[in-house]
Amino acid sequence: EVQLVESGGGLVQPGGSLRLSCAASGFTFSRSDMSWVRQAPGKGLEWVSCILMHDSRTYYAGSVKGRFTISRDNAKNTLYLQLNSLKTEDTAMYYCAPKAYCSNYDVRRGWTYWGQGTQVTVSS
Repeated sequence: EVQLVESGGGLVQPGGSLRLSCAASGFTFSRSDMSWVRQAPGKGLEWVSCILMHDSRTYYAGSVKGRFTISRDNAKNTLYLQLNSLKTEDTAMYYCAPKAYCSNYDVRRGWTYWGQGTQVTVSS
C-alpha cells in the first residue's frame, strides 16, 4: 500500500549540490513523520535526517548538519532533501521512509526498503 519513489540523484563534483525528492502515496502523508537514510557501497545503512509531523522539528546526522536540509510539501505529498557542499563521502544510495528514523539506533531497531532509492555520486 505504502509507495515511495525517490528521484533527483546524479553525478556531481565535490562542492556541488543536488535536490532529492521522495514522492509518497498509499498513506496520509501529512500525518506521517518522514526520514532519509543512505547506504554507501560496501557499507551499512546510515541515518541522515528526519522531520516530525507533530511540530515539523528536524534532526540531522553530525556528518551532514549544516550542509543538508530536509523539508516537505504536504500539498504535493513530497519529501525533499537539499544536499549542498557535497563531499566524496556523501556518495551513496539515498532512501526515504515514512517513519521517525531519527538516529542510527532507530535504523538498527527496524528498517525496511520502502522504495528503490536514488543514487548520489560525488566525484571529481
